[in-house]
Order: sequence, then structure tokens, then C-alpha cells
Amino acid sequence: MPLAHIEHYLIAADDMAKTRDWYCSVLGMQEGPHPDFGFPVHWLYLDGRDVVHIGASAKQAGENQKVYLGRTSQDTGSGTGAIDHIAFRATGLAAMLANLRSRGVEFSERRASSQSPYQLFLYDPNGIKVELNFHADEAVGLEPEVVNWGQTTFS
Repeated sequence: MPLAHIEHYLIAADDMAKTRDWYCSVLGMQEGPHPDFGFPVHWLYLDGRDVVHIGASAKQAGENQKVYLGRTSQDTGSGTGAIDHIAFRATGLAAMLANLRSRGVEFSERRASSQSPYQLFLYDPNGIKVELNFHADEAVGLEPEVVNWGQTTFS
């Protein structure tokens, strides 16, 4: 019974529209169809697959959402809180850098070696760390050329 791939992750957002807009405008996702759960959700797609689901935060969720997600009166948060970040393989490094800078999105850049993926780290409106990994060939001539496990912050 091997796993095939990650299906999606759910963001419990205080501001669902702001979160949806950020993932669409900053990361280029598209909003798409979803089942009628009886409470508001947004499903965001990459290459025809829904990868990000957005629902209301625990403090804003209606009873239908709480029941559907199996939340109890003892729940104080919106999930486990144990995940450090979510990562995506990406292409178009130069265009992404231009997009982030034009929108004033803070990010850091990292690279372990010249053969390693060029990594960008940024935070969504809910404080979720998002990692973008670009093929090393896209980063030739870009700074930092090689950063050994440190981070250089740009904005």
C-alpha cells in the first residue's frame, strides 16, 4: 500500500479571502470547484489538482465545519500545529523573484551547494512557511550563489 503523493493541505484561516488571494496572486494557483460541504471553503489548484484547501479558523468556524472536521469543545486551535513548512517544486525563478519583489512579499533565499535546488522561503497571511524549490540551472548567476545552510533575507 504505498503512498502516491500528498493530496492537499487545509489552512484554517482567519481571513479566507485574503488567504485565497495570496496563494493565487503570489504563487499562481487557481481557485476551482469543490463539493458543497454546507460551509464556505476555497479549493486552490495546480495543474488540475486541488492542493490547498482553505476553511475558516477554529474561532470563526460554524458548527457544520466543526462537526465535519471532528473538532470538539476541547479544541483550542485549528490542527496539530506540528508542521514546520510546506514545500513546492517550482519553475520560473526569475519571474517568481520579480513577482515577490513587486508585491513587497518578504522572503529569504537559500542554497546548500551549486548543485542543490535554489530555495525561497516566504510566509502566507496565516504565518505558514512556504518553501519554493527551483532547479539549480535556473539560479546560475543569482545571489546567493551558494549559501551553506544559512539564510540571506531579501524583500
